[in-house]
Amino acid sequence: MSTLRAGEDERGSAAPFAVGAIGLLLFLGTALGVVGAVFVAHRTAQSAADLAALAGADALQVSEDACAEASTITARNGATLESCEIAGEDVTVTVRVEGPRWLGQPGDPVAEARAGPTEPPD
Repeated sequence: MSTLRAGEDERGSAAPFAVGAIGLLLFLGTALGVVGAVFVAHRTAQSAADLAALAGADALQVSEDACAEASTITARNGATLESCEIAGEDVTVTVRVEGPRWLGQPGDPVAEARAGPTEPPD
């Protein structure tokens, strides 16, 4: 006659918990990776827009083609110039950066920036 010790019938019961915990950690790691990639793409777009607007405003001050200069700087920063508008001495640009396509994200990060001379102090 064999006698079961307490807990022998629960052998291996930690395996489903371990599998579930590892799956949850993998899911959270992936989610954080997606959030990080979207954040970096947005910052890249904003940096490209800021630099393109500044380059365009600088070119405008020396009577050069502001939008062509903004387009050159945008391309050098890995972005695409969506629009370039000149209003007086101000240059406003909109740029797009190819972003991550995880979990069905439909669009790319877009950023806008404006640059021009400051008003002289009174």
